Amino acid sequence: MNFPLKAHYVCIVYTETFLHSHSIGSGYVLLHHVMGGVEGKQGAWAYPEGGMGAVSNAMAKSAVEKGATIFTDQTVKEIMVGDDGSVAGVRLDDETEIFSKVVLSNATPHVTFVNLLPSGALPESYLNKVKSVDYTSPVTKINVALNALPNFLADPHQTLGMGKAAPHHRCTIHLNCEESHMLNKAFQQGQQGLIPDRPMIEMTIPSSLDSTISPKGCHVALLFTQYTPYELQNGVQWDDHWKEVYAKRIFQQIDEYAPGFQQSIVGYEVLTPPDLERIFGLTGGNIFHGAISLDQLYLSRPFSSWKAHNQRDHYPSLPRTPIKGLYICGSGAHPGGGVMGTPGRLAAELVVEESRR
Repeated sequence: MNFPLKAHYVCIVYTETFLHSHSIGSGYVLLHHVMGGVEGKQGAWAYPEGGMGAVSNAMAKSAVEKGATIFTDQTVKEIMVGDDGSVAGVRLDDETEIFSKVVLSNATPHVTFVNLLPSGALPESYLNKVKSVDYTSPVTKINVALNALPNFLADPHQTLGMGKAAPHHRCTIHLNCEESHMLNKAFQQGQQGLIPDRPMIEMTIPSSLDSTISPKGCHVALLFTQYTPYELQNGVQWDDHWKEVYAKRIFQQIDEYAPGFQQSIVGYEVLTPPDLERIFGLTGGNIFHGAISLDQLYLSRPFSSWKAHNQRDHYPSLPRTPIKGLYICGSGAHPGGGVMGTPGRLAAELVVEESRR
């Protein structure tokens, strides 16, 4: 099998992880991405109609119908802990207090335990474990609005003039990965704090499947690119200048595969690791709430001593925390990220089970 054919699987291993072909345990990442499926199709991915927010809206609608109250634009300032060491509720930025014996947090473990819990709620030794979690992220996400579908040299299509998408527009598209040395060089440059000469590019075009997310004749391309460091060499920060430099490099290189791509751009948004942290609360910009690595999986997610306070269960990797009534339910909990909802389901089932005891 030649490398371009292998590239699809290799890029899945690399995507959203600061790993390379010789990293120990990197093969698990491939398994993590393909172990699931959609509608009985093993390894298949899907986009919900209306964008990813449609999933949240559907869950919200169901919850409200069951009697839940949802607060938006309300930042949680603190998870309150009572004198007995149990969770007492949450305090918002405007000092509003919402009391509850149960709190589920889908923030990263770092945000939950370090930023939101009051000082002294957890032993220092435990906090040191929390702070040891690897949140390194290689990803810069670029969202692009287009007035035409890309026409790739590898499979040009005459139907594009009529606005018809070809089968490959509905797939994951990997660029800058024809040879293994390209990926390894990008990894090494990112490790050194450099913008890679040829970043790995993973492109999807959800508008080729869902016409509701863009005006007629226009499209949306989502680019996962890597390896971009959290901080550039010599402490240089990602400002508007460097984000523009990076975006132009990406667009120029896509043009090599699909001439005219740059001309079709209507607008774009660049989200570096610091942006992902600042806007979405993703510690380190890591979309999985912690690296998907062998030392941060299963009984060791989010960290190696996590099982200690879950030992009384037949399956110790549960979302319970040392604070009674506080549970983690985000991607930092077992079994990790990937928009599967499993951490949340495990937490919800555990809360229901314990409420009946």
